[in-house]
Amino acid sequence: MTMTRFFTLCLTAVTALVFLGTPITAQNQFSPAVKVNDQVITNYEVDQRARFLTLLRAPGDPAEEALKALINDRLQSQAASAAGITATQEEVEVGMEEFAARAELTAEDFIKALAGGGVSAETFRDFVSAGLVWRQVVRTRFGPRASVSEAEVDRAIAQSSNKGGLRALLSEIILPANTPQTAAQSQLRAEKISKITSTAAFSAQARRYSASGSRSRGGRLDWMPLSNLPAHIRSQILALSPGQVTAPIQITNGIALFQMHSIEETQTTAPTDLALEYAALYIAGGHNQAAMKEAARIKARADTCDDLYGIVKGLPEDQLQIDTLPLAQVPQDVAIELAKLDPGEVSTNLTRSNGETLVFLMLCGRTPELGENVLSRQEVRAQLVNQRLQSYANGYLADLEADATIVYP
Repeated sequence: MTMTRFFTLCLTAVTALVFLGTPITAQNQFSPAVKVNDQVITNYEVDQRARFLTLLRAPGDPAEEALKALINDRLQSQAASAAGITATQEEVEVGMEEFAARAELTAEDFIKALAGGGVSAETFRDFVSAGLVWRQVVRTRFGPRASVSEAEVDRAIAQSSNKGGLRALLSEIILPANTPQTAAQSQLRAEKISKITSTAAFSAQARRYSASGSRSRGGRLDWMPLSNLPAHIRSQILALSPGQVTAPIQITNGIALFQMHSIEETQTTAPTDLALEYAALYIAGGHNQAAMKEAARIKARADTCDDLYGIVKGLPEDQLQIDTLPLAQVPQDVAIELAKLDPGEVSTNLTRSNGETLVFLMLCGRTPELGENVLSRQEVRAQLVNQRLQSYANGYLADLEADATIVYP
């Protein structure tokens, strides 16, 4: 969705908006939905944020995503308070104007559009304020660590130029994070692994803990074009020297780490962006013997994604999904698996539904999109810094959540 269409979408969303879950009554609207380190999030706040996300056409279930976002907001605001960081009224108002400008609206008109969908101005203000203080927390805490060298800028320019590309020889570890308990345990383990500089030590950790199919090879991957990977993962890898490991990368139901072995330039033109077409076939049973046997049977019969249509004929329509998406919009765990595949190849490393559903993942094809505009060194540097800060921010937020006391009534 382009932001220029936002106002129209707001109006259509207003007419289609329904109450999410049980209607909020005068008696229960300010009762606790969850308590985060002794700070309460009310049912009213959840309802308001859910309506706001609905108007923005955000993906996922609005009520679930609203609760998750509000918990993150509380953790971020608490970190800001501990660091003595606040946002002034003027800064919040400027932030509201900037957000509204993305939809080519003033803040006043944006608030009126939200009001039509039952969203208060205070909800919008709180959303902007939480984002402002969190960005300042991240800059203050990680700014010096996010500096980018001239060599890293050179690598990024070479990778995105039409003169050639880069490919890397990597090892990977994918740690499971399907439940709060495994997520906390894996986060602690990932922090330790990220400090490894020995290939033998990393390989040993991969064989012992990795949930990826590469664990039998000590996590070792084949040479991979860096353009296959999401941008924020590329930026981390480009900053590595041989033997170094990325910071923990949060993915769906897991945490990923990569160790650099070698990197080299190629003569093949490197696309600045990729659109991926891929198929996801969902098989009940997760990684149990019956599901894996069924996956092997399908793999033997399917050479292309089109072959899958005949194989699933008669099954529920939502069991097979074939999508074409820009690389940046592909779920991270899926993007990492697809990066390792050639068209027609299959991965069965991923699961959904807490491990109860196997994802039979096939790459249909990659469509390179070569950019016409060349970024300046300053713009490239800014992108790398922002990507690195985002990675640090994600890891810090995961730490805050792991250390928090979150109580549901």
